Amino acid sequence: MTVTHASVLTNDYFIAYLKLILNSRDYTLKQANEFAFDFFFKGDIDRYGTSTCLQIDKTMCEIEMC
Repeated sequence: MTVTHASVLTNDYFIAYLKLILNSRDYTLKQANEFAFDFFFKGDIDRYGTSTCLQIDKTMCEIEMC
């Protein structure tokens, strides 16, 4: 998935990204979240800005409710 620093990554984007990780690597939700943080964000949650960070929190809440 190509990402630029020019826009806020949406809730739908992160749901799709986490589903991709879950399906392709057979991870638990916790493992997928850790992988995304390490690989996608390179350990820096603010890498793509504060608004993107807030979308991640919203996504995790929604996925955990499923």
